[in-house]
Amino acid sequence: MEPRSMLFVPGDSERKLARGESSGADALVLDLEDSVPADRLGAARAMVREYLGSHRERARQQLWVRVNPLSSGKTLADLAAIAAGAPDGIMLPKTNSAADVVVASHYLSALEVRDGLDEGRVRIFAIATETAPSLFALGSYTGCSPRLAGMTWGAEDLAAALGAATNRDERGELEFTYRLARSLCLAGAVAAGVQPLDTVFVDFRDAAGLRAEARAAARAGFTGKIAIHPDQVPIINDAFTPTAEEIAHAHRVIEAFAAGAGTVSLDGKMLDMPHLKQAQRVLALAALVR
Repeated sequence: MEPRSMLFVPGDSERKLARGESSGADALVLDLEDSVPADRLGAARAMVREYLGSHRERARQQLWVRVNPLSSGKTLADLAAIAAGAPDGIMLPKTNSAADVVVASHYLSALEVRDGLDEGRVRIFAIATETAPSLFALGSYTGCSPRLAGMTWGAEDLAAALGAATNRDERGELEFTYRLARSLCLAGAVAAGVQPLDTVFVDFRDAAGLRAEARAAARAGFTGKIAIHPDQVPIINDAFTPTAEEIAHAHRVIEAFAAGAGTVSLDGKMLDMPHLKQAQRVLALAALVR
């Protein structure tokens, strides 16, 4: 299923890997990028490979790996080190366009043959707004690779790439550039037919702020969110799980359309096909997570 919550866990920390298991996250993202010092990368690759190999049962919790970006020159070595562990997918950071997904997919195809994995076994999640060129290419991902499972965005690396002192205004709200990146990522993911995943909420002590942001993301159309601390996971899962009231309303909408009409009236409001599709989406999600 599409993960509601994806929790980043440093790939070189046994303690944090163990804690991630009990977090309730739909997916763990074992990190080889930002949270791992350069002199620990070799050890982290080995630990991630061992962890993947010892956790082959993934029905309860998917296992993904964030590799280093193609621009670093480390991506292929990351993938070669961990592919035999058959991760559910990789998270590819700092993608400039769909061309980066295509390159990573070619790497994975070769490694799947090497390690005796089913072709296309390892999927790809693109972190698609972390560079300046990326903002001009968010419509390029449609049809780029059957491996592409989702797209997410990032405001912190984008701010650094643009030379910005901060990505927030005086009120603490995202500046226009980063709101634009968020919206374009959402539209790009939907256009590509893959999961749109909202980015991190960096203040892990602010539960109320996270809850508000996650609920707003769900209303906007995102279907999950990245967590950076185990305490964030229950809040995120709750925000992206349909409530009993939403499920009941979805059933009523579908029943109203059962006669085959293209437009119906319900509770004094006119509903058409977009409302039916949204109701079907709510029930499909509810069936997966409950």
